Amino acid sequence: MRLQNGPLSFVVNFLLGVAWAAVFLGAITSFLSFYHDSFLYAIISAFIGALPGMVAVLLLEHVITAKERHLELQKQTALLEKLLMQKETDSLQ
Repeated sequence: MRLQNGPLSFVVNFLLGVAWAAVFLGAITSFLSFYHDSFLYAIISAFIGALPGMVAVLLLEHVITAKERHLELQKQTALLEKLLMQKETDSLQ
């Protein structure tokens, strides 16, 4: 739970948990479905079964990172504007 503010953060964090559950569920069910044929085939199918969940995790992590970057840039912009105002008031005096 990295994002802490707002309903969008709740939805993104919830979907991230769902995506991780999809990774584990896809890997385990695929592995158990093909375990009786071959162990190597079962491992390969587990990886393939986990891929959709892994893609979802990757996309949601990208959303989280982009939102964190946006919030950090907002903080930096506010600080830079404050410094600019201070510089302008100091140069006028």
